[in-house]
Amino acid sequence: MSVRLGINPLTWTNDDLPSLGGDTPLEVCLSEGREAGFSGFELGHKFPRTPDALSKVLGDHDLSLVSGWYSSRLLERSPEEEIEAVKDHLELLKQCGAQVMVFCEVTHCVHGDQSNPLSQRPHLGEDEWARLTERLNIVGDYLKEQGVQMAYHHHLGTVVESQADVERLMDSTRDSVGLLLDLGHLVGAGGDPLAIARRYASRINHVHCKDIRFPVLKEVRNRDKSFLDGVLDGLFTVPGDGNVEFLPTLQHLSEVGYQGWLVVEAEQDPQVAHPLTYARMGYQNLRSLAEQAGFTIET
Repeated sequence: MSVRLGINPLTWTNDDLPSLGGDTPLEVCLSEGREAGFSGFELGHKFPRTPDALSKVLGDHDLSLVSGWYSSRLLERSPEEEIEAVKDHLELLKQCGAQVMVFCEVTHCVHGDQSNPLSQRPHLGEDEWARLTERLNIVGDYLKEQGVQMAYHHHLGTVVESQADVERLMDSTRDSVGLLLDLGHLVGAGGDPLAIARRYASRINHVHCKDIRFPVLKEVRNRDKSFLDGVLDGLFTVPGDGNVEFLPTLQHLSEVGYQGWLVVEAEQDPQVAHPLTYARMGYQNLRSLAEQAGFTIET
């Protein structure tokens, strides 16, 4: 099975904490990402948002558009309102060649609030679960009809965080609601990525390879810290530099025929973790893991 290796610009510049890498030009992110070996980027706040401009800036560096994050508010608005809200983002992804949309429900989320600890993340009641999954089905069907698949991103600090949340989401939705498997976020929530990969392999259409330093995770939990304080403390890093076991999950995905992107996503302080150094490390480690898992790497 063949995969492509991509990276998220969070290695250089942070969307939730703009002070991190705030002065780093997009040109530096793209040139260093390509130099490190990656063939594609996910979107960040410094990227142009028109198809022509985005295609040009990526093409200038021989890079592809992997995907782009979309903040959904389906617990607060109707599927029809959400579909209207997502159209510009959808069109950008379509015209620039992305096949999946990173989709996350952010109603009541705490991951972008430095004053709110992860322990205060939202939990859904029965009625809210029913409302969310029904509406995700409708939006997922629409995106699929438009040629871009929903890749639902379970995420620390949001309504879908734990392994039980992911299982409920998958068991309550149709195949048009795909799953972005983020190994770091799932391990950070106490879950087992291999178990999720085995159970929902046919639904996984995007993979984020975020590593976690377990001693920092323990400190974040014990001291009741926020997601963003965790970022500043060095909670996240590139694959192979932390404590997450990637190989068993990647081996299973290879065995069942996963084809798509494997993406390095590591929120770090660029003043502490030199971006090009960590981008190179992330590429080399992820490529090695993917090849050990049985994948062929497309460049």
